[in-house]
Amino acid sequence: MEQQKPEDKVNPESNPTSSRATVFLGGWNFYFLAKFLLFWREVIGFHPLENLAFAAFLLFPVKSRFWRRVKQLSAVLLAVALLYYDSWLPSIGRAVSQVTLVSTFDASYLMELAGRFVNVTLLAMLAAAWFIYRAIAPWVRIGLVVVGYMAAMSVLQLASEHSVAQAGQLPSQVAEAGGKPDLEKALNGFYAGESVRSVSFPAPSPEAVPFDVIFIHVCSLSWDDVRAVGLDQHPLWKRFDFLFTNFNSAASYSGPAAIRIQRATCGQSSNKDLYQPAADECYLMGSLKRSGFEPHLAMNHDGHFDDFLQTIQAQHLDVPPMPLDGVAVTQHAFDGAPIYDDYSVLSRWLENRQRSGSSRAALYYNTISLHDGNRLAGTSSTQDSMDTYKLRLSTLLDGIEKFMAQLDRSGRRAVVAMIPEHGAAVQGDKMQIPGLREIPSPRITLVPVGIKIVGEGGQRQGDTLKIESETSYLAVTRIVARMMEVSPYTGRGYTPADYVDDLPVTPFVSQNDSAVVMRNNGRYYWRQNGEAWSEYF
Repeated sequence: MEQQKPEDKVNPESNPTSSRATVFLGGWNFYFLAKFLLFWREVIGFHPLENLAFAAFLLFPVKSRFWRRVKQLSAVLLAVALLYYDSWLPSIGRAVSQVTLVSTFDASYLMELAGRFVNVTLLAMLAAAWFIYRAIAPWVRIGLVVVGYMAAMSVLQLASEHSVAQAGQLPSQVAEAGGKPDLEKALNGFYAGESVRSVSFPAPSPEAVPFDVIFIHVCSLSWDDVRAVGLDQHPLWKRFDFLFTNFNSAASYSGPAAIRIQRATCGQSSNKDLYQPAADECYLMGSLKRSGFEPHLAMNHDGHFDDFLQTIQAQHLDVPPMPLDGVAVTQHAFDGAPIYDDYSVLSRWLENRQRSGSSRAALYYNTISLHDGNRLAGTSSTQDSMDTYKLRLSTLLDGIEKFMAQLDRSGRRAVVAMIPEHGAAVQGDKMQIPGLREIPSPRITLVPVGIKIVGEGGQRQGDTLKIESETSYLAVTRIVARMMEVSPYTGRGYTPADYVDDLPVTPFVSQNDSAVVMRNNGRYYWRQNGEAWSEYF
């Protein structure tokens, strides 16, 4: 009897002409196996139906040499596109729309961003997986395993989507006729309810003690960032009279966040409606101006990036920003632009305010001291900006505390509200690397908001009041409006609780131009580019 040769013992899958080779994917097997590994490590998502369709394309037989080459080229392009689609990176449309902005980043920041995508541990795991795959490929029908696993995942995905559809709802308890919850309808109901909510500022009486209102709008600061760098015990948090622990900024980028705070006297609108004109009573600074406050604008940057200054001024704040000549430059932005010391800028504004003849002023101050990619003046451009975040945050909080102390010594009375735009995503999560904010998750949009009454006659009675209910901009403007109605500057002291009766509650909904996240029955769900809702972990 003739002895069988070793080379005859190979897996029939390695020979596509074998009658036993029913599922032959060749080297593409590792493409799918690598995706399974990335999905298991929660580095990417996975669309089993789309990947099954791609596998079917690969399995489709082509005899002509020309069409085989066309198929191979098409397969490579489809594989790259499908991997991008499976990832949690911004949509292609979103990425293309940001090319102009990205082109303004300096080389060191681009290298920093690229480095965040490199995971040495993951690369080592993929290399090990490749060697294991090569070792077992001759003996295991991997193509059959790959296709079978994707088919099973498709079934599980359909079951999961059905489960999500039956999950709890927003407080509005929107449901279809059959009792099945509808997240899309719940979202629409949320925006419909918000469209009729507003806060009005009264005109102060002639006898009222005048005070200023100062809004400090901080880029890149969330509760998750504060805890990540261990500054949740900074003295500033206790200095505030009101501290919001569940405040949703509803935005993950500066432009939309700037519009949202400038429309803080009306309920939350969708991202699309932000770029439509609003009613006059919805504009924060315009409303304060009608109540007798002179509008002021100051920033610790020039506002040129993404036309930020123009965005602000278009929201009924058509006043020039305070000049920054002579103010100390402490950082440089990712495009090389100067960033000025926060305390010095605020102190400069206070000096100018002391020379002003207006009895009441409303300041909007914007700071980008915590923005990703910033470089401390005089330091190496190769240092990752995330490594300096704690130092920059500590300096900012110290500066705000120092400014409020200076404000108190100056004799001026003011209500100071610190409201961050969005977080910096210092830690990132399984769906977004550090610094990436395409999905407005709670780690990014739940921000620390504080209000402090400064000046003679405005002494707080008791400790800082922590507001833990779901809130957003309406809650802050409602407190300010009540202080205009019932002044805290009576000389007898005040209790923060006196100003929070029936404070507007705003369920968690955050949105940008491609993604929306909402809290529903204690869980977070998200949807991107009109796709089906899924749970956000």
